Amino acid sequence: MQVYPVKAFRDNYIWTINNETHAVVVDPGDSKPVIDFLRSKKLTLIAILITHHHPDHIGGIKNLLDQYDIPVYGPETEAIPGISHKLVEGDLVRLDQLSLTFKVLDIPGHTAGHIAYFDHQRLFCGDTLFSCGCGRIFEGSPPQMFRSIEKLTNLPDLTEVYCTHEYTLSNIKFARTVEPDNKDLEDYEKLVEHKLANKQISLPTSIGLEKLINPFLRYNEPTVIKAARTRSETPVSNEIEVFATIRAWKDNF
Repeated sequence: MQVYPVKAFRDNYIWTINNETHAVVVDPGDSKPVIDFLRSKKLTLIAILITHHHPDHIGGIKNLLDQYDIPVYGPETEAIPGISHKLVEGDLVRLDQLSLTFKVLDIPGHTAGHIAYFDHQRLFCGDTLFSCGCGRIFEGSPPQMFRSIEKLTNLPDLTEVYCTHEYTLSNIKFARTVEPDNKDLEDYEKLVEHKLANKQISLPTSIGLEKLINPFLRYNEPTVIKAARTRSETPVSNEIEVFATIRAWKDNF
């Protein structure tokens, strides 16, 4: 089983899961690089997985369906053209040709109906969780986004996290502002800089790593709580308020 990042636009990754014969793509915002990749590797596309409705995640669906008669899985509560299988929390997506079964997680906040796909080893989480960051809250509320992040934080530490943008280095810059003395974060910055300088990508990350470096998963840490209280103009008294303060700070960073 291979997970390959097909690059699109400025910083999107369209994740392609394949076994050298069949493939599934996650959030194909653009069809051309997907089709080029499939043809170059002689892969047969068997399904599309969608996490949320933003154009850079769904823009390639129509053209792919023009060429492939395949199911398209996506969130039940978002109006996305081309979706054939509408999903909610707890649903299973079985991909027999790849011997894969994904469990669906509801993770609203970035958008109202955002979902993720989890197979007990890999997490495809769209724009909810990034390495060293999380998505902007466009349609949900800070408490809602907090609960979604908390749900992902509670997944096994070894879970590989496949998010859909190369935001890692800029996220690290903000995280180091929140926790300037975090040695794990300092080491991670050097690693990511080395990878990007050598034309590699920073992803996937893991839940275990993110718990060490990502301020949005570290809402219980004294250093993050202190930073939130210093930043906020109002009292910060619980985890959700810590998270909301850090998210608002990042919005204006």
